[in-house]
Amino acid sequence: MTTTVPAAHETAATAPPAAGRRRWIALAVVLTAAFMDLVDATIVNIAIPSIQRDTGATFSAVQWVTAGYALAFALGLITGGRLGDIHGRKKLFLLGMGGFTLASALCGFAAGPGMLIGARVLQGAMAALMVPQVLAIIHVSFPAHERGKVFGMFGAVIGLGAVCGPLIGALLTEGDLLGLEWRPIFLINLPVGIAGILLGRRFLTESRAPRALRVDLIGTALATAGLLMLLYPLTEGRESGWPLWGFVSMAASPLVLAVFVRYERARARQGGSPLVELSLFKVRSFAAGAGVQLTFGVVSGLFFLVWTLHMQLGLGWGPLHAGLTGVPFSLACSTAAGVSVQKLVPRFGRKVLQAGALIMLSGALVYLVEAGRHGTALQSWQLAPAMLLMGGGMGLIVAPITDAALSEVPAGHSGSASGIFNTTGQLGMALGLGLSSVAFFGVVGGTGETGGAGAAGALRASFVDATTHALWWVCGGLVVVFGLLFLLPRTVRTQEAAEREEPAVGDGAEPEQRQLVPVS
Repeated sequence: MTTTVPAAHETAATAPPAAGRRRWIALAVVLTAAFMDLVDATIVNIAIPSIQRDTGATFSAVQWVTAGYALAFALGLITGGRLGDIHGRKKLFLLGMGGFTLASALCGFAAGPGMLIGARVLQGAMAALMVPQVLAIIHVSFPAHERGKVFGMFGAVIGLGAVCGPLIGALLTEGDLLGLEWRPIFLINLPVGIAGILLGRRFLTESRAPRALRVDLIGTALATAGLLMLLYPLTEGRESGWPLWGFVSMAASPLVLAVFVRYERARARQGGSPLVELSLFKVRSFAAGAGVQLTFGVVSGLFFLVWTLHMQLGLGWGPLHAGLTGVPFSLACSTAAGVSVQKLVPRFGRKVLQAGALIMLSGALVYLVEAGRHGTALQSWQLAPAMLLMGGGMGLIVAPITDAALSEVPAGHSGSASGIFNTTGQLGMALGLGLSSVAFFGVVGGTGETGGAGAAGALRASFVDATTHALWWVCGGLVVVFGLLFLLPRTVRTQEAAEREEPAVGDGAEPEQRQLVPVS
């Protein structure tokens, strides 16, 4: 699931709010784009078993289908936002949507796992151009007194996407339209994307930042290299027999990331525009919040992949059965997210997030007990209590975590802080998907091929064992999240308060604005 929260401040607008009906059509276009991104981040999991059967993908290839998107999206977010500030948000939005639509077509027509992975990486990179412009376009299109209503609509679309993504994926996959099996989950983006491009060209208003931060290509290259040196051998190592080069690469990854940190510090001292404003990590609440975001991303990336494979390959359920089983999770998460921001956090502060971690932990433990007790005979209704607890707990965390982490960040750095925070969550997801090689697939073993009923039954049982093993990792991650939450401020400044404190254009606040998309 992905929850999106606006940055606390946006001062980059140079265009006046759009007038009349035009701005509402523009709103529909950008909200559709946000919906497309959210659905594509969640729709794939439910189709993974079908993709594996149809393409013969190995387990590591399956991991890259999801992790490739998350990693490309994370690494491109800040750069995509800055390109919009420099060259125009409308231009970058349309470029991103066009590329996203093309990549969706390539995914839908992929001839094999390699082409699908490449198309998914391209899709994530194009989403990184498109998504950061959404809230910036909203901000320049609507005056301050209308933004509360607009952000409410934005939140509703996000909640709807969280609920609909898995169900849409299940219906399209199980429907097997025109014998295409899983491919319609990507091809459905084509008419939506083309319509969005045509309407966007006509109704979106162009805007740029008056003092846009420069693009840090060297920093992006160093961060990408360091993370790939960790993620590639972590994902591929098990199927390759854990070769020596993999351990060398993983050991060298921290060294490359250390070079990245030194470069960013030097760039900041020289008055450049670093990809990551490292001084923000001196703010304890932000550093702790980033730690929560990273760990929660790892937990989420691991859990959602494991959950899907457990239901379909371990329990033998079809995509629609699995999708419907997830409805209690999605509904509980959306409901808890709304209640937490509007009612609970203003009154109880960080205790709400801590309660969310404990509730989610209890849900994971219930899942463990039920999976261990019933094995391959587990039924949907027996999973419902765990789904309600995990979904409700997640909702109590993902909605208010941004405000909690950014509450002590200076206003002038809120844009950069939000961009870093967003990226951290996506990187956590990619790491969680990579860790599934150890936490999940290492227990399953084999290649996923079966040799008769007995072998199939043994494989299904191994998926159940792997699920319980991975759930202990999830529980450990949630314990870490709970501990890090103690470092956040006791009280949380709400987004509404931040809007009331918003500085005037040209006051020197940083012109960068980002969208937060933490956990999927």
